[in-house]
Amino acid sequence: MKSLRKRIAGMSVLLLVFAASAVAAVAAPQQKEDSQLAAARRGLDLLMNGEPDAAMQVFKGVREGDPDSPLGDLLMADAVWWKIYFASADLINPDVFDVVTTDTTKYDAQFNELVSAVIRKAQAKIAAGDDVPRNQLYLGMGYGLQARLAGLRGQDLGAARAGKKMRATLLAAVSKDPNLNDAYLGVGIYEYFVDTLPAIVKMLRWLVGLPGGDRLEGLKHIEQAANEGDLARGEAMFYLAKDYSRPFENQNQKSLELFQQLAKRYPQNGLWKILVASLEIQLGRKAEGEALYRQVLTETAGASSESGRAFHHAAEKALNDQHPH
Repeated sequence: MKSLRKRIAGMSVLLLVFAASAVAAVAAPQQKEDSQLAAARRGLDLLMNGEPDAAMQVFKGVREGDPDSPLGDLLMADAVWWKIYFASADLINPDVFDVVTTDTTKYDAQFNELVSAVIRKAQAKIAAGDDVPRNQLYLGMGYGLQARLAGLRGQDLGAARAGKKMRATLLAAVSKDPNLNDAYLGVGIYEYFVDTLPAIVKMLRWLVGLPGGDRLEGLKHIEQAANEGDLARGEAMFYLAKDYSRPFENQNQKSLELFQQLAKRYPQNGLWKILVASLEIQLGRKAEGEALYRQVLTETAGASSESGRAFHHAAEKALNDQHPH
């Protein structure tokens, strides 16, 4: 009897050890993912604060922590997109996305290489059945970055093709996991812009076979990402504010309030102050707007970073536009 009790006790200990090992095996990947996402959020705060180089260093750590995941490459590509945006886009007019100074930058090759890595790694994860919804999210966001750069360059066909892939992939992700609210940024951007394309560009719908869009649904989806998203919340607020300032919406006060929120949350990013200033002037408050332009000029005088120099140049140009003589 004692021998039997010893055997039962021994088996119980083994079962407990096995159970603990099984729990640890499940918990370890989850802890790793949580750590990666926490680092991603820290880097995105730096990025939204106008510090893409500092953000890039954090994102490199995310990639090194899990080289097989597309997340690190995705975040790095996003940081490079912002470097391209600061270097070549119109930073003054809130409703303008297109490049006004150059068709290429020194960052293009790095951007394309990173996006290719995102697509390759995400597709491999999906094929292996590894956290399919989240990797579909990353894949869709990778296509979204392709579409964003093409749109920034006025390359409508390229933007349409990438946007179609983005939409299909992100919808597949949320069909499996409706809580992936970051996906609604890309879905919303697609819905909005397909419904507001100029008549001549709508021919692309026939050429590429684009599904239709809905402007109001697009705004709702972008707002959902801005309010409930995780990694895409700041950028969703940026796009929502941009859209409200467009002639289709003509809601400059709403746009102003969103950019003011971004400026308060990320005070080192001169872009938000520049856009607030531009909207103040559009709303008839010229003195307030010019005061903000001058504040950016003062804060970025002698800036060593490329983003700081871009903000300084934009504020200087905006003031010159107000006083051409």
